[in-house]
Amino acid sequence: MSGISSNSISHASLEQAAQWYVQLHDQQAGEQDRERWQAWLAKSGEHQQAWRYVERVGQRFTALHNDQPQAASHVLRNTPRAPINRRQTLKGLFILASGSLLGWGAWRQSPLPDALGRWTANLATGTGETRESLLTDGSRIWLNALSALNVRFDAGQRLLLLRCGEVLIDTAKDRSRPFLVQTAQGRMRALGTRFSVRQDQRQTVLNVYEGAVEVRTLSGQVHIVEAGRQLAFTEDQTSAATPAAAGREAWRRGVLLADNLPLGQLIEELSRYRPGHLACDPAIAGLPVMGSFPLKDTDQALRLLEAALPIRVHKTMAWWVSVGPKA
Repeated sequence: MSGISSNSISHASLEQAAQWYVQLHDQQAGEQDRERWQAWLAKSGEHQQAWRYVERVGQRFTALHNDQPQAASHVLRNTPRAPINRRQTLKGLFILASGSLLGWGAWRQSPLPDALGRWTANLATGTGETRESLLTDGSRIWLNALSALNVRFDAGQRLLLLRCGEVLIDTAKDRSRPFLVQTAQGRMRALGTRFSVRQDQRQTVLNVYEGAVEVRTLSGQVHIVEAGRQLAFTEDQTSAATPAAAGREAWRRGVLLADNLPLGQLIEELSRYRPGHLACDPAIAGLPVMGSFPLKDTDQALRLLEAALPIRVHKTMAWWVSVGPKA
C-alpha cells in the first residue's frame, strides 16, 4: 500500500492517528482541533508515520467518509484494484529503493518487496483473493491471499519462485525433473508430496502433509521434513521441527481453522482478506483461539471472536478496525 509498514508503528499511535482522522473529517472540526492535531503530530516521528499510514489507507476509501453504513459495506465488498501502469510503478519503486529515504535494510522490512513481487510475478493474488492453477506437468497449486510466484519449468527442473505469501502444492510425478520451491531463505525439493510454503520478510515456514520435503537453507543446512511435520527457517537458522499446523491448508476452502492459535496471528491472517486496516492490540495478541472462521466474511469472523473471547472489536471507520481487550 505504501512505503510505511504498520508493523513498525505502535498500536497506540495508530489508534490515536485514526481518531484524529475521524475528528478532522468531521464537519464540526474547528481551528482548535487542527492546532491540537498539529501539536500531537509534533510530539514524535512515530506520530507522523502513523498519520501518513492512516491517510494512505483512507485514500482508498474516500467514499466512506460520509459514514453511511450501506455505502461503506458496498465499497468494502466492491473496491476494484486500480489498473496498474507497471512501468511507472516499477520506476517509482526503484527510485524509492535507491534514494536516501529508504536504505536496503528499510526496504526489506517495508511492504515494497511484497508489492513489487505481486506486480511482476507470473501468478499473483490480491486482498481476499485465492487462486488455483494447474501447471503444465499436472501439478496443482493454490495461492493464498496477497501472494505471488514465478513458474520456471525447463527440461532439467520444475521450479517455483515464491516471491511473497503462501502456496499449497500437490505435485505430479516426473522422474526426470525435480520439483523445487525457492524462497528468500532457501530451497525446498519435493520428494513426491503435498505441502505448503509460506514466506514473509523474516522466515519461510514449511508444512508437509504427504510424502517428504528436503530443505536446503541459503547457508547450506539440509533437513528432511516428513509428512505431518512443520519447519521454520531463515537464511542461516532452522527451528526444531514441530507437528504440522492443524488445518493450515483449510484456507483454500475459505476457512481459517484455529487450534490454540494466538489471537494476534489469527487477526493478521484475517487482515489478508479484508480491505483497509485490521489490527490487534498487543495486550491480547497471545490469547489462544479455537474454532473455525470464514475468510470470505471477515465481519462474521470478528463477531464470532468477540462472542467467544474477552475482547472488543472497535470500528473507528468502516475501513479501520482494531481488536482490543473488553473494558
